[in-house]
Amino acid sequence: MIRIICLTEVGLQLARRLQHLLSDTESEVCFKPAPFIDSVQAYFKQRDTLIFICATGIVMRALAPVIKDKYKDPAVLVLDENGQFVIPLLSGHEGGANELARQVSNLLENQLVITTANRYLKPVYVVGMGCERHCPEPVLQGLLDECLAKAGLTINDIGAITSIDIKSDEVGLMALANNLNKPYLTFDTRQLGLMEERLSTKSDYIFKTVGVYGVAESAALYQAQQMTNNGSELLLNKHKNKQATCSIARSYMQ
Repeated sequence: MIRIICLTEVGLQLARRLQHLLSDTESEVCFKPAPFIDSVQAYFKQRDTLIFICATGIVMRALAPVIKDKYKDPAVLVLDENGQFVIPLLSGHEGGANELARQVSNLLENQLVITTANRYLKPVYVVGMGCERHCPEPVLQGLLDECLAKAGLTINDIGAITSIDIKSDEVGLMALANNLNKPYLTFDTRQLGLMEERLSTKSDYIFKTVGVYGVAESAALYQAQQMTNNGSELLLNKHKNKQATCSIARSYMQ
């Protein structure tokens, strides 16, 4: 969930415009939430992505007591009420704030202000997938193609296709990876559980079924981190069709 938080009538107009432009993403405009500090801290604690249209100082004073670290905190962006600038304020790399800020900047055609250090580093991308048993390979391919397009990537950018170990013999996933000439890797619940705090959402149903709160995101995050020995982040949150899920994670080579 993206919450667009604004405090003025001018900011509200910008918030509604941005929500319209983000039509492919679940979002909500929060105009003068009250009590303000309690409300925004609650959004932050439930790991909603926050886009503030107000002064940066207001945001920092409100969130300071609940900020933990870049691997657990959600992405936080700040825009001025005229929509001229967008700043990824918290969780720039690991939380995806930088990538979201780029998207917002493109949508609003404004100035992106990134203050995090330039990595000069090579990105690594990994696909994570989950599916119903005996899901056909064409269904998986279609979902993967859709996700690559949303992320602005091609299959040549992808280092591996991954899933949970109970899918190690899933014919459709194996065929997909083989046809694309990509490694197919699976991981156990202990390994995938290490990624729990980085998931965009947590499914109690999936946890009761397979032992982790999300297969596609967890698998992609875990393998991306393994490939670089650095932290990993979600480039594309879990997308799904009727039979499968897909996510893309990113990390950086030193």
